[in-house]
Amino acid sequence: MMEALPFNPEDKIHCHIDAIFGMGISDILLEEGLQFEYSRRTGRIRNINIGSCLVATLRTDGGLALTIFGAAQLLKNKQFKENCVIPSEEAIPFVSEGRSLFCKHVEWCGSNVKVGSDVAIIDKNDRVIAIGRSLFGSKTMKKYHKGVAVKVREGIKSRVK
Repeated sequence: MMEALPFNPEDKIHCHIDAIFGMGISDILLEEGLQFEYSRRTGRIRNINIGSCLVATLRTDGGLALTIFGAAQLLKNKQFKENCVIPSEEAIPFVSEGRSLFCKHVEWCGSNVKVGSDVAIIDKNDRVIAIGRSLFGSKTMKKYHKGVAVKVREGIKSRVK
């Protein structure tokens, strides 16, 4: 039986974030001082935190489920904007409540948005209003005027009850 390779969790997350969102984007998180939560059963990294705030959860498929706080931290790096979508003004109240964003309401879409990727939905002032999973790539999202562009997982108003 092979032994597991020793790894530094910061390096692993650094590579993971850069692979998903673009080179150099994780540098902003490493400056903040990351903390990790491990699975008791498997010993793998489950959650990434800064202080007491959750940044992201590692999915079993290798993806990252970002939180609104995590997206706001990554947005400090201007390159991360290529993973974002900007909706029209009339769609912002609905999206911030956690409702899906439709293609006809997409005003701008970053070039790094791909089918199934996690995206941040931001307003024109670069404030994160929601987090979700893209159902279209950036080119298709701009071209289509029907259908759901981003299935929103969490909006800024949906978590305040």
